[in-house]
Amino acid sequence: MPTYDYLCEACGHELEVFQGINDEVLKKCPECKKNKLQRQFGTGAAIVFKGSGFYQTDYRSESYKKGQSADKPKAEPKGDGKKGDSKAKKSKD
Repeated sequence: MPTYDYLCEACGHELEVFQGINDEVLKKCPECKKNKLQRQFGTGAAIVFKGSGFYQTDYRSESYKKGQSADKPKAEPKGDGKKGDSKAKKSKD
């Protein structure tokens, strides 16, 4: 449910109300009790993601993912497959 901002035109009182989208708009000010309360334009029904687990790469397009994998350097093979190539043998003198 969204949070709506209200402003009383009579006394200037501002308040935020947590209410459903289909709930009726409030008209009576809780401070001065006059029917001059107006709902303000704002974000209203915006979606807010809170908490962990939302990453920018979660919803990437397939074309972006293909381009990203093409940019990665390819792994180079190590040696020519023979054992002992990487270490020089020590000779005893």
